[in-house]
Amino acid sequence: MSLSPFPDIGKRAKDLLTKDYNFDHKFSLSLPSSNGVGITATGLKRDQIFIGDLSTQFVKGNTTVNVKVDTYSNIATKVTVNEALSGIKTAVSFSIPDHKSGKLDLQYLHPHAAVNSCIGLTPSPLLELNASVGTKDVVLGGEVGFDTASASFTKYSAGISFNKPDFSATLILVDKGQALKASYFHTVNPSTGSAVAAEIIHRFSNYENSFAIGSSHVLDPITSVKTRFSNNGKVAMLCQRTWMLKSLATLSVEFDTKATKSAAKLGLALALRP
Repeated sequence: MSLSPFPDIGKRAKDLLTKDYNFDHKFSLSLPSSNGVGITATGLKRDQIFIGDLSTQFVKGNTTVNVKVDTYSNIATKVTVNEALSGIKTAVSFSIPDHKSGKLDLQYLHPHAAVNSCIGLTPSPLLELNASVGTKDVVLGGEVGFDTASASFTKYSAGISFNKPDFSATLILVDKGQALKASYFHTVNPSTGSAVAAEIIHRFSNYENSFAIGSSHVLDPITSVKTRFSNNGKVAMLCQRTWMLKSLATLSVEFDTKATKSAAKLGLALALRP
């Protein structure tokens, strides 16, 4: 089993607090096939604006090609080759008509190390690198971004994560060292899928703290619920139900307790996978 990449540090807490929450109207239809070609259509209605895209995926051996066309006639293409060399995954992506969007990604995974690098395919590229080392219980890592056009760092951060089957604790220095983020995830009852998570961010510049706490619970094999409360007074709830084995219906609602005259945000997401 490979070590988790640095972007996945604290993922269990982040997923509980943010994953599947949606306060717009979203619909997606995925049509896989046995010949390696899959098609997914997605539509999103936000206020009075509708955004849609159509994506296809072709898999042949170790190579995967993804092509997506959106309502603004942008075409995004990504070609991924797994195990180009032992433990290495390579990906080339670009968008049309954005001629500056091309980039090359390289990923190396090892039981005790994970390295991801990205370089823009432009004369003055943006360079990004993240790496992690450790074991399944303790992971140390960091990331850095450098803009060759301005000869300046766009980001850098470092962190540590402690992981066990029933809990995960993470401490990360983010925003170029300007903030410290701590997160915690704990499985309360594995048999019922009950879990809790918390995240707190302290900013050194103004000594400001922000936090969010959340919970998740499995009501039955096809129904789950989540809750979230943030220090800004916003309370969110989510109910997700599975039907036809793979399709999902997700209802999300958010209340702002500090703006009692404002209407609650309500979102519905349908993901159909025949």
